[in-house]
Amino acid sequence: MLSDKMVQVIQTGAQQAVEECQYQFRNSRWNCSTVENSTDIFGGVLKFKSRESAFVHALSAAALAHAVARACSRGELNECSCDARVRKRTPRHWQWGGCSEDIRYGEKFSRDFVDVKEEKESDEGIMNLHNNEAGRRAVRGRMQRVCKCHGMSGSCSVRVCWRRLPQLRVVGDALTTRYEGASHVKVVERKRGKNIRKLRPIHMDMKKPNKTDLVYLEDSPDYCEPNEELGVLGTRGRTCNRTSAALDGCRLLCCGRGYQTRVRDHEEKCRCRFVWCCRVHCDLCRSKRDHHVCN
Repeated sequence: MLSDKMVQVIQTGAQQAVEECQYQFRNSRWNCSTVENSTDIFGGVLKFKSRESAFVHALSAAALAHAVARACSRGELNECSCDARVRKRTPRHWQWGGCSEDIRYGEKFSRDFVDVKEEKESDEGIMNLHNNEAGRRAVRGRMQRVCKCHGMSGSCSVRVCWRRLPQLRVVGDALTTRYEGASHVKVVERKRGKNIRKLRPIHMDMKKPNKTDLVYLEDSPDYCEPNEELGVLGTRGRTCNRTSAALDGCRLLCCGRGYQTRVRDHEEKCRCRFVWCCRVHCDLCRSKRDHHVCN
C-alpha cells in the first residue's frame, strides 16, 4: 500500500516526465502532445513499438527514480532518507558528509512500480524493460559529487563531499541524444537449455545496443497529418523556422506542404534604465515580425 506522500511523489515524477518530453520534442513533428479524457495520456502513439515509445518509457522511468530519490533526501518520505551506503567507502583526500541523494532507492522503486506492469516474455515487454533501465541509468550515470571546504580562513583542511542528482533537463538531453541514435532491433530466441529471448539489431552489420541505448521494434507512425485514433495532432498550424535546416525548419516540420508567412505586431521592453532608488524603468518598443506557419 502506497502512502499518500508517495502517491504525490509519483504524480510529481509523471508530470515532470510529460513537461520534459514536451520540451525535448517542442520542435519535432510529434511534440509529445497529451490527450485529455483518455486512459493513455499520449493517446495511441505508444501502441507503436517506436522510438518515440522508447523515449517516453525511458524518460518516465528516469523521472520517477529522480523524483523519489529527491523526495528521500528532503525528508518527505518515511520509507527512505539520505544514502548512507556511500559513507562505507573511505576516500583518501576528502570525506563523505552531508546528504547524498539515494538514487539506488529511487531506481529500486522505479523498477518495482514501472517494470512490474510489463509482460516480460512479450516483444513489447522486452523492449520496454530495456528502455526503462536505460532511462534509470541515464540518471545514475550523471550523479555528481559535490564538495565543500571546511577549515581555518578557507584553508580547506577538511573537504566534505556528497552525491547529488543531476537536473532532469540534463537527463532529458541525454535521452534525446539516445533517441536520435536509437537502435532498430528484433527479438530473437537463443536456445541454451531453455529459451532465452534477446534483443538484436535488425541488420547484422549494425552495432549491438548496450544497456544505455534506446531500442525500438517498429517504425514510427506518420505524424504529419492528424490522426484522431492515435491522438496525433499533425503539424498544420505549427510555427516553423524558415531559416533552419533542422527538424524545426519549415521544410521538415511542414512535411512538404509549404507554409504561410504572417506579419505580427510584437511588443517588448527596451531602453531599460535604473532609477535611484530602487526601480528599473523601461520603454515599450513595438515592431513587426514575420511568423511562419505550416499549411
